[in-house]
Amino acid sequence: MITAVVSGQRQDVETLVAAAFANYLGSLGPAERVVIERYHRVDFARKVVGVGSVGTQAFMLLMMGAHDEDPLFIQFKEASQSVLAPYAGASIYKHQGERVVRGQQIMQSASDPFLGWTTDVMGQGKHYYLRQLRDMKGSVPVEALDPYLLSRYAELCGSTLAHSHARSGDAAAISAYIGSGDVFPQAIAEFAELYAQQNQLDYEALQQAVADGRIEASLGV
Repeated sequence: MITAVVSGQRQDVETLVAAAFANYLGSLGPAERVVIERYHRVDFARKVVGVGSVGTQAFMLLMMGAHDEDPLFIQFKEASQSVLAPYAGASIYKHQGERVVRGQQIMQSASDPFLGWTTDVMGQGKHYYLRQLRDMKGSVPVEALDPYLLSRYAELCGSTLAHSHARSGDAAAISAYIGSGDVFPQAIAEFAELYAQQNQLDYEALQQAVADGRIEASLGV
């Protein structure tokens, strides 16, 4: 029996996961729900998050189909309020997981069919969104690119992201706001340079904290 200490009390994680998963199924469409209900839950574990998700919770749920060669991994990722909310106003979606899911469905021409949301995976009332976890990501070794290829790669990434955002807003209004001058590109470039400088300062501060013994770190991992 897997248990966890939540809010000072020992609770059965399996019970919490079962309830959260049932809520998640309610967020799916009929076609997606029929497919995922053919699987059964096998195991549940915490997942170490990446740099962009530090401080948030993430979990993995292993599900199996009719045989051992039919696994399905579902990832639970904590969803908090958008960083834009204090400036642009609260989202129309009260559930932060639904906010993330609806945004992805709008921005991506072919989003994950198993995108959904739920609450209270660990008895803390937090919001989560769920997606299929697949190890199918591709990447470019940017450290090996020459200046020309790096510039072309950055251009491609920027263009793809711009088209994605255009799907979620009014493309004509966005274009009119940006205009035909170089004020917006220059502002973005300045922000990128300042962001890179801040990253370097943060890294140096981390190195100093390790050297001073204020934090422990495993080097060379």
